[in-house]
Amino acid sequence: MSSPPKDQDTVKVDLGGREVAVPKGGLYDRYRMNPDLDAIARDPRVSGVDFFHRLPKIRVDSPIGPTLTPNFYYTMSTARLTMLAPSKAIRTRLPEELSPLEIVPGLGIVSVMFFRYDVCDIDFYTEATVGIAVKPARHGKLGFLDLVTGLKNERLDAYVLSLPVSSDIAQVRGHDGYGFPKWVTDLDVDIDDRRTTARVANDAGGVDLAFSATTPAQRAYVSGKRVGSLTSYTKINGGWHSTLNQTNVLNAGTTRSTRDVALQLGEGRMSDDLRSLKPKRTIQFDVMTEGQAALHMPVPTSVPPRNG
Repeated sequence: MSSPPKDQDTVKVDLGGREVAVPKGGLYDRYRMNPDLDAIARDPRVSGVDFFHRLPKIRVDSPIGPTLTPNFYYTMSTARLTMLAPSKAIRTRLPEELSPLEIVPGLGIVSVMFFRYDVCDIDFYTEATVGIAVKPARHGKLGFLDLVTGLKNERLDAYVLSLPVSSDIAQVRGHDGYGFPKWVTDLDVDIDDRRTTARVANDAGGVDLAFSATTPAQRAYVSGKRVGSLTSYTKINGGWHSTLNQTNVLNAGTTRSTRDVALQLGEGRMSDDLRSLKPKRTIQFDVMTEGQAALHMPVPTSVPPRNG
């Protein structure tokens, strides 16, 4: 898949008092988050829209002004590298109210993820993240089910340390609207059934973080049969919020082999965040070459103090 041309015509839109440029004639310019699903279904890159017909949008007030939620991603691909890291190092990067999800006592789970959104309500963009798997805030005790479903990508609770993106609208919505640590940089993500590559640039144009691996063998899923969820915790105006992201998996695969996985740490915010977690080893590599998602706006949540 090729990226949109950088010299594409744009129009200016207002998001909570901030002016951002979006592609002229793109989905955001045409629909302002209120899409014509029948029209989108005719895009040859979109395999279907049944998943979205079951998720009606609602209008909400937010820090970026009135908006419709959820944000729909009609064609996307992702890659996730899951690593073990000492809980002691993880705790130094977590707010005190959150606790790491541990695979064994003293050993938690961290991840590096790459995303490519080819067709979505806010137009094409890419992003990457360094995140920490945390215990669900809804209960204090770790259930075995939380660990198993987290590793299977079926349900995961996370705290994000860094989340660079490639477009202005994704940065403003993600930072101002969701409370995520987002910034704009050059960010290339290419994922197909043969190879997965990514490169995140730093402020100087050099390498912050780069990645390359053979894509694991993919398995096809009927739309709606495998829907995973990611709940992320952020603070907005001093209060804890949770953001739900539902993913409709269409083609995906997993491997425990890291023989062909090459992760390069350079100089920049992502690499600094990952180094601070002191990851010990990679335990899993997941790639979804085709999927869809619904990203809901954050809602206030109760996060109890951590014991001990």
